[in-house]
Amino acid sequence: MTSRRVAVIGMGGTIAMAPSASGGIVPSLDADDLVASMPWLANLDAKLTTTTLRSLPSPSLGFADLLALSDLVRAELAGGADGVVITHGTDTIEETAFFLDLTVPDDAPVVVTGAMRHPEAAGADGPANLYAAIGVALAPAARGLGTLVVMSDEVHGARFVRKSHTSSTGAFVSPGFGPLGLVVEGDPRIRGAARVGLTLPADPRVTERRVGLVTVALGDDGTLLRRAGGAFDGLVIAGLGAGHVPAGMVALVAEHAARIPVVLSTRTGAGSVLRQTYGYPGSERDLLERGLIHSGFLDPAKARVLLQLLVATGAGKQRITEAFDRFR
Repeated sequence: MTSRRVAVIGMGGTIAMAPSASGGIVPSLDADDLVASMPWLANLDAKLTTTTLRSLPSPSLGFADLLALSDLVRAELAGGADGVVITHGTDTIEETAFFLDLTVPDDAPVVVTGAMRHPEAAGADGPANLYAAIGVALAPAARGLGTLVVMSDEVHGARFVRKSHTSSTGAFVSPGFGPLGLVVEGDPRIRGAARVGLTLPADPRVTERRVGLVTVALGDDGTLLRRAGGAFDGLVIAGLGAGHVPAGMVALVAEHAARIPVVLSTRTGAGSVLRQTYGYPGSERDLLERGLIHSGFLDPAKARVLLQLLVATGAGKQRITEAFDRFR
């Protein structure tokens, strides 16, 4: 009998939904149901234990839920699990994966998966994704890579992955880097890069801090940012292009950067914010000189997760800058 164990933790999402009497699909299945519906999981030669931590659509998850998840993942690994698989809604899967990447230091694989089609839909992808995710959680090559997202037989690193389509089963990509591996005939083929080595505490104060994310648009005069006033403990600016804002926003952005940590990212979906190419008012060079913090390759959503964790621990600007520099 195998001595290997994978802990499967259910958080809800499309993978666990079914049609409701009132119309549309809603969370209906727990982790036991998902595993029990897939008898072929026995082929993986591992003991599976199941816990349903949440049964929610992922837009309804918050930092309190992620704290509970991080605590449970670390407890499962401390209790001898060889790997952990989390079933999760795809809308916020990338933020949850990155949160776990930052707060779970263990080398054992932590894998997040989900589905783009619910279990009763034609061509439901959840069973294949869960099977592949458990296989990756058991793979020696997945150790030390941090948290991974497995969808459509692709293995993505938490710091790279993004949802790029509303409904395609191939929605998940890692812009500029590509997947860390593939699952071929059920066999994980992983050639990944090690995690960056940054671990932060899953501090309960993360639920008390507010980090805003403001996306800049053509003709933006900063009204949204102005009306937010002092509501934020930190801020991420999803800038235009290589990290730019309209000239009319510069003074307001600089005012915020003098009061709270403000991270400069880009809304483009791929690539790093630049540092010294453009020199006009509102350019990346101008904004960095005014005290904004460079997000590196982190997209706005992940930059917000990292900043939220840092602000929760009371980190100052130097420590925040050093943390983001790891993602250059």
